[in-house]
Amino acid sequence: MSERHDIVIYGATSFVGRILTRYMHEQYGVGRDVDWAIAARSADRLQALRAELGPDAARLPIIVADADDPAALEAMCLRTRVMVSTVGPYALYGEPLIAACVRTGIDYCDLTGEVQWIRRMIERYEAEARASGARIVHCCGFDSIPSDLGVAFVQRECQRRFGATAERVKMRVRAMRGGFSGGTAASLLNVAKEVRANPALRRELANPYSLCVGVSHVTDTRQSSMSSAAYDADFQAWVAPFVMAAINTRIVHRSNAIADYCYGRGFRYDEAVSVGKGTKGRIAASLTALGLGVFMLASAFGPTRALLQRFVLPKPGEGPSPEAQRTGFFDLRFHARCADGRSLRAKVTGDRDPGYGSTAKMLAQSAACLAFDLRHGERRGGFWTPATLLGERLIERLVAYAGLKFEVLD
Repeated sequence: MSERHDIVIYGATSFVGRILTRYMHEQYGVGRDVDWAIAARSADRLQALRAELGPDAARLPIIVADADDPAALEAMCLRTRVMVSTVGPYALYGEPLIAACVRTGIDYCDLTGEVQWIRRMIERYEAEARASGARIVHCCGFDSIPSDLGVAFVQRECQRRFGATAERVKMRVRAMRGGFSGGTAASLLNVAKEVRANPALRRELANPYSLCVGVSHVTDTRQSSMSSAAYDADFQAWVAPFVMAAINTRIVHRSNAIADYCYGRGFRYDEAVSVGKGTKGRIAASLTALGLGVFMLASAFGPTRALLQRFVLPKPGEGPSPEAQRTGFFDLRFHARCADGRSLRAKVTGDRDPGYGSTAKMLAQSAACLAFDLRHGERRGGFWTPATLLGERLIERLVAYAGLKFEVLD
């Protein structure tokens, strides 16, 4: 059998896969301490990508495997310790690799934000993953690492300062600059298409605990929906719905549930975008909420969805320029309140475009954490979240190598 790599990037020739590959090359080089490889279905495109990296990448291993070939996927899995997938929309193309990793007992991480697909994967493969030892970690990009690890961070600080966890945490996007790729657009539109075809899925996606499958005695604590403009007294600003809240909040609630409700069974969490103060803030929040509502409504119907694809949204393979990725950033603020009223504020920031520049670094460090920071068999196989499996060790990596900061403000 060929050499066993530490990390294999599957979908390396996709838009985000190329960004991830460049970061891996800059961070780890080729033939050094980290043994990594790139994989996709096209040998020509893989060779072209390797050539773009420069002559020092000539020895970067290439693996050709088609998502429609289970034997090829299993053979690829057996050549690595950690599999990274950037092949989306995951609901359309992601399951064969999950199945291969589960069958072979290989650890896996990705950057999906597709709630309905994650739930299906947990339902179908959790038992087999536990048996094989495969540790599966979804949502290792901007959705949902800053949210999931941000909540874990503020809860740890509350426990250290107050001797208790916070019963409510809010996350507000204070500032963010970034672009939109064709892959992300395709994933959003596919979710809208699935919801249109399956009314029951709409109810499932509206459930804040939809990813708490496999957990006995799921809590029924009522959660805020944040579906319209509102004034937030804790942040003294008007806020509007945040499009990523649909996945982030569910990952945070799954983290709480599978960790035996370490945040408490009455824990509440919500996310929104902070848009400003006074009358201007109120108007901006209302317009933001209206715009998001119009987009979601247009996505739900075939004709308007086709118009969005043709005239508004980027095509697959398109996305923000390298300059936009370098100059992008994000600034997320957290407010945690304990049952006795004591509170704590914190922030999580990133130094690149959240959806691509920062996401690539977060995904790479998640894979490295799986490969090097968790001993084999240290945690059982199954479907985890970033906070419950990687936790503090990943925070340390993100601060050291990925341009993120986790800071207490008061």
